[in-house]
Amino acid sequence: MTAPLAKIDATPYATPSSVWRLRTDAWEFLGYGSKQLTALATPGKGVTAAHQQMLVEVNRKLNVLEAIEPYWAVPGKAHLATLRARIEDGDYPAALDLVEPVTRGFARFRHEVDDRATDLDPEAQPNDQTPMADRRPRFEVLVVDDISETVREELFAEMAGQRRESDAFTYQVNVVPSLEDALIAVMLNPTIQACILRPGFAVSARNRPGEDLRRYLDGLLDPGLPQFTPKARILSLADTLKELRPELDLYLVADVSIEDLAGSSNRRFNRLFRREESMELHLSLLGGVAERYETPFFDAVQHHSRKPAAVFHALPISRGGSVVNSRWIKDMGEFYGLNLLHAETSATSGGLDSLLDPHGSIKRAQDLAARAFGARRSYFVTNGTSTANKIVHQSILAPGDVVIADRNCHKSHHYALMLAGAQVAYVDAYPLNEYAFYGAVPLKALKSMLLDYRRAGRLDEVKMVTLTNCTFDGIVYDVERVMEECLAIKPDLVFLWDEAWFAFAGFHPIFRRRTAMAAAARLQANFKDPAYRARAKAQRAALFDPETGEPVDDAAWLRTRLLPDPDATRLRVYATQSTHKTLTALRQGSMIHIFDEDFSHLNEVTFNAAYMTHTSTSPNYQILASLDIGRRQAELEGFELVQRQAYLALSVAQAVARHPLLKKYFRVLNTLDLIPEEYRETRRPMPLRDGIAAMDEAWRTDEFVMDPSRLTLHIGNTGVDGDTFKHKYLMDLHGIQVNKTSRNTVLFMTNIGTSRSAVAYLIDVLVKLAEHFETERAEMSPRALAARQAKAARLLATPPPLPDFSRFADKYRSGAHTVDGDIRTAYFTTYKNDACGYIMPKELIDRVRAGEEIVSAGFVTPYPPGFPILVPGQVFTKEILSFMAALDTREIHGFDAELGFRIINDVPAPRERG
Repeated sequence: MTAPLAKIDATPYATPSSVWRLRTDAWEFLGYGSKQLTALATPGKGVTAAHQQMLVEVNRKLNVLEAIEPYWAVPGKAHLATLRARIEDGDYPAALDLVEPVTRGFARFRHEVDDRATDLDPEAQPNDQTPMADRRPRFEVLVVDDISETVREELFAEMAGQRRESDAFTYQVNVVPSLEDALIAVMLNPTIQACILRPGFAVSARNRPGEDLRRYLDGLLDPGLPQFTPKARILSLADTLKELRPELDLYLVADVSIEDLAGSSNRRFNRLFRREESMELHLSLLGGVAERYETPFFDAVQHHSRKPAAVFHALPISRGGSVVNSRWIKDMGEFYGLNLLHAETSATSGGLDSLLDPHGSIKRAQDLAARAFGARRSYFVTNGTSTANKIVHQSILAPGDVVIADRNCHKSHHYALMLAGAQVAYVDAYPLNEYAFYGAVPLKALKSMLLDYRRAGRLDEVKMVTLTNCTFDGIVYDVERVMEECLAIKPDLVFLWDEAWFAFAGFHPIFRRRTAMAAAARLQANFKDPAYRARAKAQRAALFDPETGEPVDDAAWLRTRLLPDPDATRLRVYATQSTHKTLTALRQGSMIHIFDEDFSHLNEVTFNAAYMTHTSTSPNYQILASLDIGRRQAELEGFELVQRQAYLALSVAQAVARHPLLKKYFRVLNTLDLIPEEYRETRRPMPLRDGIAAMDEAWRTDEFVMDPSRLTLHIGNTGVDGDTFKHKYLMDLHGIQVNKTSRNTVLFMTNIGTSRSAVAYLIDVLVKLAEHFETERAEMSPRALAARQAKAARLLATPPPLPDFSRFADKYRSGAHTVDGDIRTAYFTTYKNDACGYIMPKELIDRVRAGEEIVSAGFVTPYPPGFPILVPGQVFTKEILSFMAALDTREIHGFDAELGFRIINDVPAPRERG
C-alpha cells in the first residue's frame, strides 16, 4: 500500500458506499488538471500562481487515489505511480494520455477502464501496442498473499499465460498482503468476483485504515485473530468474506497439506489447488463467474426466438404473425421490435418449460434465484407481489387459523386473508401523526398479542405472523429478533415477510442482515451453536415455574430478550419480493422465497395448489426472462449498485440540508423523526452519513432502522399539500415521478438504476421550485400571502390522529379475550339481498355518536395512506370518521362520494366454533 487509507476518511462523507464517486471524480479531475497545467505551462514565464494552485489540487487528488487504487487491479497503483512521475516531470500531455483511457472507462458510472490501457502486466501503458478494446465482460480477481514484487510479477505473467481468445470472460489480478486489506478490497471494489487465498498473508494492513473502516473491521474480526494458526486464519478470512459478499467465489491455493484443509473448508471454498495448477485455477475462475452469469430461461427464450417455426397455437402475435403483415398495426412492431414478437409464444417445449410444472429451464432459473437470495426454494410470479402474497397465505392457512397481521400492510394481505377464511388479529404500527403515515409494529405489541392468546388458551390456533419489511416509507425491522422472540412463545409460528420494496437488500452486507432469508439462516446456525443452546436452556429455566411447569407472569416475558428452544422450534419463513420494484425486471415480475424446514412434508402440496390457483396458465415469458436476467445482474453487480443507490440518496439529503433556500422550504426527515427514541439504542439522524461503521452499529442494535436509499421530503413550509406537489409541481412541470405522498411529505426512492445526473436534476428542480415559491410569495397580495401562510400552518400542524384498528363487531369475533375476527364471513354477508346498504358520512357520524354499532361491509382504502382504514366486519368509530373527514385526497377505494359508506344492515349471529 503506498498511502494510508486514512486519506479516504479525510474527505467528507467518504464511506465504502461513496468511494466509487471519490475515485471517479478524482480521475476526471486529473484529466481536467492535466489539460489546465498544459495550458498554464507557458515556456519562459516560470511557474505562475494559477499553475501552482492547480498543481496543489492535482496532488491532492493523487493522494486520494494512492489510498484507493491499491485495491483495484485496473488501472492499479503502478499506473498511478507512472502518472505521478509524469506530473512531477512537468510532462502534462503524457499525463493526460495516461488519464484519458481511465476516464473513458467510467462511462455509465462503471468501475472499469478501457482495456486498451491495461493488461495483467501492471507496467502496461495506454500507448503500448495493445489490441482493440475487449468487449467481453471483465472482472477482477483478488489474491491474498504477502509476496515480493518479483513474485507478484511472476504471478501476473503466469495467470496471463492461461488466457485464451475463446474465454467467455476476461479478468485482471490484484494482490493484497493481508487479511484486513482483503476485507477492505472487497468492500471498496465491487468488480472483484473471486478471491484466491494463499497461506502467506499477514493479518493487519500495513497502513492503518481510516477510522470508519477501522471501526467496521473491528466489528467483523475476532480480537484473537493474530494468535490463530495459519489454518484458522484462512478459515476465518473465508467466513468473513462470505459474510460480506456471499456471491464471491473463493479458492484456496497451498503448497502442502491441502488434504487436511479439504474436510473443514468444503463449505467455504469453490475448490482447493496446489500452486502448480494454474490452468485449472484459471478455468475455475471463469467457470465460477459463468455459473452466476447463466440465465437458463432467458437463454431459452432467445434460442426460441431465433428458430424457424410455424405457429398453429392460440397466440396470433407469436412470431409477429398478426403484426408484421398488418396494414394497420405495423407501428406496434416498429415500436417494440421484432425480438419481442419473435419471443412471444405459449409453447412449453423446446427448452422453454412450464411455469406451473417446471422441470427444465424455468426450474433451473428458480434454483439459481434461490441460491442468489439465500432461500431454500424460490418461485417466479408474473402478476406481482399482490398475487405472491395470496399464494403464500392460501398455501398455509385453513379457515379458522389465526393470523397476526400488521393493519398497515398492503391491501393484498387483507384480501388474501379474507379469501383464506383466516381469523385476523390486527396489530397496529406506531403512528407518525405529524406526517400522516404509520411506522412499523413494535416487537412488544407482537409479544403481548401472543401472550394474550396463550393466556386465553388459544395459542395453538395462531398460525402465522405477517409483517411488511421494509415499509413503503423505508422503516426496517430487526427480522431476526422478531422471529427469535415470537418463536420463544410459539415455536411453530410461520412468518410471511412482505419484502416488496426490499428485494435489493440481499446484496449488501448490512442491508442483508435484516432480510427474511438471511435472518432465517442465522437463526438456523444459532440453533446448532452449543453456547446459544446453553443460554436458551438457562432462560427457559427462569421463565417457567419449576414446580408447575407453567410460564411465569407475562411481565417477565415482555421485558426479557427471549430465546427459543432450539429443539422445539421449526423455522418456517416466507418472503415475497417485488423484483420489478427494486431490481431489474419487467412490471409485475416478483418472487417468493422460502426457508421452511417443514416445506417438503407439510406445505409443498398445498403451496403448489395455491400456486396453480393464482398463476395464469399463460404466463408472460418476457417477465419470466427478465426475472432470470435480473437475478444475474444482482449476483454480479448488485453489491456495487446497492452501495451507489444509498449514497445518491444521502447526497440529496445533504444538498437539501445545506442549500440556504432549499432548507427554507424543505426538510428530509431522518431516523430521529421517523423512529421514536424507545425503538432506538443509537442517536444518529442519518447513520450512513457518519460512515459504514455507524450504519452497521444502528442496524445491529436498533429495533427499527431507516433504509437510507429512501428520502421522505417534508414540504409543509411550501403551503402545498403532497398530492398537489406530486402532480402539479413534480410530474406535470418537471417530469419527476414519485408514487407516494402524505398530506405534507413526498417520498423519493433511489434505486439501482438511479444515476448521478438524475440526482443532480432532482436537486436542480427542488431549487427551482424553492425559487418559485420565494418569488410567488414576494408578489402576493397581503390577503393571498395570509392564505398561503395559513395553508402552510395547517400542513405543519398535527392533524387528527391516525386511527388504530377499532375492533371487529362481536358477531364476527372468536372470543371476548382475543381480538381476531372473521372478515370472510363479513365480506360474503354482503352478497345476500338486503344485507347491506349505503350511508352518507353525516348520518353515519350522528349514529356513531349516538352509540349505535355500525359495521363496515367492505374495504375502505384512501390513498394516501394506502392501507384499509376499514375492513369487512370492522366497527366504525368517531376517530375513524374524524380522520376520514380530514383527508385531503382524490382517491379513496371503497367509498362512493354520492352514496357514502357501504355498511352491513343485518349483522349475523356468531358462528359456532368447531
